Amino acid sequence: MSDITLREVVDDDIPVFHAHQLDPVAIHMAAFTSPDPTDLGAFAQRWARHLADPDIATRTVLADGVVVGHVASYVDSGHTEVTYWIGSDHWGRGIATRALQEFIVQVTTTRPLYARAVKDNAGSLRVLSRCGFRIQGEDRGFAHGRGAEVEEYVLVLEAETTPTAGPDAPAAT
Repeated sequence: MSDITLREVVDDDIPVFHAHQLDPVAIHMAAFTSPDPTDLGAFAQRWARHLADPDIATRTVLADGVVVGHVASYVDSGHTEVTYWIGSDHWGRGIATRALQEFIVQVTTTRPLYARAVKDNAGSLRVLSRCGFRIQGEDRGFAHGRGAEVEEYVLVLEAETTPTAGPDAPAAT
């Protein structure tokens, strides 16, 4: 099992994050991506805005000291939401679950806390469920990563919910 840590984002992390978002499988799973994921300049500008915004909390995720992704929270329509992206080379090892658990305990303590996942993104729905999120509703929106409108679940982590860990945690349904 990898040692998972979170730290502040540094400039050298941005090209790694950009490389992660170029993976076609990851783009399809995430669905809600930028219109042109290959545009490093636009990607770097967006990250500069995020890092300067006091309403956005971001952390780099490291596994055994290697940058493997990021986790963040932001305010949208008065609700704090979380998002994360782990490079596909690191999927299936519990990294996203452990990073999100750490983030929601140490960084974003606001409750309720919201998240969204495309309905067919079973991996992300498992991560969110293991972290205590429960499906609250549904939404639709245009997803650049799929070039189409998609259905998504809106999930919520309530104040009294505690993240759970491990493969036996219930999956979102």
